Amino acid sequence: MQDKKIIIMLAILVLTACGGRGGDTDNEGDGQDRWQPRVSDTWQLQLTGTVDTSHDVDIYDIDLFDTSAGVIQQLHDDGRRVLCYFSAGSYENWRPDQGDFNQADLGATLDGWPDERWLDIRSAQVRAIMQARLDLAVQKGCDGVDADNVDGYTNAPGFPLIAADQLDYNRFLAREAHSRDLLIALKNDLDQIDGLVDAFDLAVNEQCHEYDECDALAPFIAAGKPVFNAEYDHAYVNDAAARQALCNAAHSLDLRTLVLPLDLDGSFRYSCD
Repeated sequence: MQDKKIIIMLAILVLTACGGRGGDTDNEGDGQDRWQPRVSDTWQLQLTGTVDTSHDVDIYDIDLFDTSAGVIQQLHDDGRRVLCYFSAGSYENWRPDQGDFNQADLGATLDGWPDERWLDIRSAQVRAIMQARLDLAVQKGCDGVDADNVDGYTNAPGFPLIAADQLDYNRFLAREAHSRDLLIALKNDLDQIDGLVDAFDLAVNEQCHEYDECDALAPFIAAGKPVFNAEYDHAYVNDAAARQALCNAAHSLDLRTLVLPLDLDGSFRYSCD
């Protein structure tokens, strides 16, 4: 009888030490081991060409497919964190997994990007491919992901997508990233920020200054999550006064703003930090 009491007490102690989480799958990938970025973190974005690893920044945003694990390791050795970019909402005909998509899941061509087509984000196959891409991010050593084109419902994707479809898909991406202990950035999708800020770890935005949309990103800053912004307008490139005004606006909103080439090839970089 005494031995039985001892066994029960030991079992209780083990459960207590584990935080009572044993089979609680709701807590899996809850971010306890995940790096948390700061609003003050600096960044570099380069998606094409040989990655210039020399920038003294906290975070690099680089292409998932075209960047080797060796480059990611080099960035880690230099004290950088790495976000790996992929398109979660469009089909790109040059990617190595392009043959895995079902033809029925390929929609209209993206405006200005003739080699890309919107995806039916309701598709189980599309979601399986994105899960495989997240697995690849883990294999390569990425700290997080920058999942692009997650606002298809606001465009003309060729499918009858509604806001609820996009919210469901974006939350799916966030859950899947977090279950792999990956950070995830919300890319644009400004209209749904209030419904997504809690699910995402940071925001990556393009051209909010040019289109006077930066105020929409305030919920991320209020939540202590950084907003990384890229601007491409020629005025910011060629006019130092315009660029200074841009940076003053970025500072007032606590955004981390870069002026970059549209090709994102690393050929030049102006930072407001």
